[in-house]
Amino acid sequence: MAKGDTKDLKKFLSVFPKEKQKTALWLRDFIWDHYPHCNELIYDNYNAVAFGWSPTDKVGHTFCSIAVGRTSYNVHFGFYWGSELSDPKKILLGEGNQYRYLLVDDIDDFPKAYIKNLVKEAYANSFAKVKDSRQLKKGQTIVKSVSTKKRGVKNIKPKKGN
Repeated sequence: MAKGDTKDLKKFLSVFPKEKQKTALWLRDFIWDHYPHCNELIYDNYNAVAFGWSPTDKVGHTFCSIAVGRTSYNVHFGFYWGSELSDPKKILLGEGNQYRYLLVDDIDDFPKAYIKNLVKEAYANSFAKVKDSRQLKKGQTIVKSVSTKKRGVKNIKPKKGN
């Protein structure tokens, strides 16, 4: 199962403060525990380490994600298609056409039940966007990109072949 496939992600997160790593990995477990049949897509980009879940290997099908900013160290729990979610309590941040997120400073304050319902809605929305069932994949961790240039923290060299 991909939940145990943490080597690359832990390497990418290693440049962040320990408490931010802990928060990001706790959030990761929260999603893997509920969606083990989905795929984790990892992006080690110049401005953030981001990883999200999708029923396929396509970013456009991502239903939720976690990101740690390289300069702010903010931890986002976000929804790729968040503007399409109900969010009855209006706790999600973001004003753009698509992405919405919650800043997670303390996992003890994370609204688990509320977010679990939003993730369920986001998953159904994402799954409906999959037009070709041959795109469906199950339980993989996939490193999608590794930026050689990083901003804000020390550089990490990608493995050959990524």
